[in-house]
Amino acid sequence: MTTTNGAPHSAPHGTAGGGIDGVLFDFSGTLLRIEPAERWLRAALAAFHAVPGTAPCPLTDDEIARLAGDLERAGALPGGGSPAAVPDALRPLWDVRDRDARSHRALYTGLARQVPLPHAELYVPSGAAPSLYDALYERHRLPDAWLPYPDAAEVLAALHDRGIRVGLLSNIGWDLRPVLRAHGLDHHLDACVLSYEHGRQKPDPRLFAFACEELGVAPARVLMVGDDRTADGGATAIGCGYFPVDHVPVHRRPGGLRPVLELVG
Repeated sequence: MTTTNGAPHSAPHGTAGGGIDGVLFDFSGTLLRIEPAERWLRAALAAFHAVPGTAPCPLTDDEIARLAGDLERAGALPGGGSPAAVPDALRPLWDVRDRDARSHRALYTGLARQVPLPHAELYVPSGAAPSLYDALYERHRLPDAWLPYPDAAEVLAALHDRGIRVGLLSNIGWDLRPVLRAHGLDHHLDACVLSYEHGRQKPDPRLFAFACEELGVAPARVLMVGDDRTADGGATAIGCGYFPVDHVPVHRRPGGLRPVLELVG
């Protein structure tokens, strides 16, 4: 069995004889992927300038493209790439970013603020008015900002139809359930465990144990599927299996989840 890029997958660790009664999926990079940075920025700009009384957007296409690249390198897009370097002042937030909503917002708006905005008088207004940095954070939480992998709904539905208990376990700082509902994925799930609601984040074994309890399946008969070998692979510490997928754009991974159907039999 191979990944979409040809690298071999090992058999899931922690399962006995392939007996799997429950599957936990990660969210970002596994079932769905955040939109590209330039699309994210353009959507946030559109929302910012849609506010009554706001001046038209003064940025050219080239300026938008350069700004999107700068924000991406800063790691300001949640669900996107990691920062090239985490500023010392934000390091404490980086380490606990998915344990509560306030830390998550503070971290990612802080990373975005590492990138100076052109026309600051417009995009960073004085007082309590929302800035473009705020609009960027709000954009990433909308269903339209997330693109499902082509086989996500198919695999979730097939597992559910086979009587396999299916859950989601995500390191995240906000409620992603509306995103799942908008993309028709929620009705295939028996459990949804979000790190910020429990003050713990993967690879904390207590979070995996809680997710297994929510599924109603013993860890040795649960398979964790995710793109982060450290965070998601931590499931093996309590005896779960682990199946890695590649965190790549959706068009480059049309069938990366389908091998899960073979593993559960």
